[in-house]
Amino acid sequence: MKITIFGAGAIGGYLAAKLAIAGRTDLSIVARGAHLDAIRAGGLRLIEDGAETVAPVKAAAKAEELGVQDYVVLALKAHSLTTALDQIGPLLGTDTAVVTMQNGVPWWYFHRLSGPLEGTRLDGVDPSGAIWQRIGPQRVIGSVVYPAVEVDAPGLIRHVEGRRFSLGEPSGEKSERVTQLAEEMVKAGLQAPVRDDIRSEIWVKLWGNLSFNPISALTGSTLAAIVADDGTRALARTMMLEAQAIGESLGVRFPIAVDRRIKGAGDVGEHKTSMLQDLERGRPMEIDALVTAVQELGRLTARPTPVIDAVSALLKRLAVERGCYSAVGRKQTG
Repeated sequence: MKITIFGAGAIGGYLAAKLAIAGRTDLSIVARGAHLDAIRAGGLRLIEDGAETVAPVKAAAKAEELGVQDYVVLALKAHSLTTALDQIGPLLGTDTAVVTMQNGVPWWYFHRLSGPLEGTRLDGVDPSGAIWQRIGPQRVIGSVVYPAVEVDAPGLIRHVEGRRFSLGEPSGEKSERVTQLAEEMVKAGLQAPVRDDIRSEIWVKLWGNLSFNPISALTGSTLAAIVADDGTRALARTMMLEAQAIGESLGVRFPIAVDRRIKGAGDVGEHKTSMLQDLERGRPMEIDALVTAVQELGRLTARPTPVIDAVSALLKRLAVERGCYSAVGRKQTG
């Protein structure tokens, strides 16, 4: 079983290290810059449970060095995927499975989702349709990622908490390919439940990301601070209820109540969301997958999103001013 992790940052690096340490020898990663140099020089280092382990990982700068794979794990952020398509192409053969580990609404969302919107392509996350055409939704295994991991230095990954990577076919079937991948991940000490409704789990994570990430970026506040303040907590709750109406119209099951989900976010404590961290560091922000695509789903299902639209407009204006978001070639909403 040949596996390549494309995008060996925090999550990709953690997954690669765990698989390699468990003895997966036909594992490769595609990395770049100082990170790539460090891995080639001294292996991929993982700090977990207070101990450091060196994972023997094959690292390449270009995917064509690796050839066709059985599984390609896409661990880069959603907004980076279109520009990476040329690099991903050489890894794909007729039967290659592609595991998507991006946050937010996935580009393949309506693939094999029965109903009038089946096969619909989302401009918010795949504006040209290039991802759908060049990767192909039939390759996809969906994933929801939970570990908190950081890159402490080039080639050095530090695990903070969590080991669960939920997996699921868009069709809901428990296929041989998803089962085999889950088994490999479990052997590596990870939790890899195979879900028959991966979209509902995507929505539960998205529920928080859609609301808390933009509010944190706009206010500079941590999760605990947002939940503790009556105004921002109410704002997050309203955004989540707008999203819930969209999700339920698409057949999504929300297994927990909105207030419990909000409490869970507050319990994380004085944590800066990834969107706030990206803004502070001047990096591209995951606005389209977390916010724009939800607005688009609202239009497609005729569910209004007035509060999400207002927050989105403010967020995009701020991000453009800081150089963390480009509106070129995007259909703006809100």
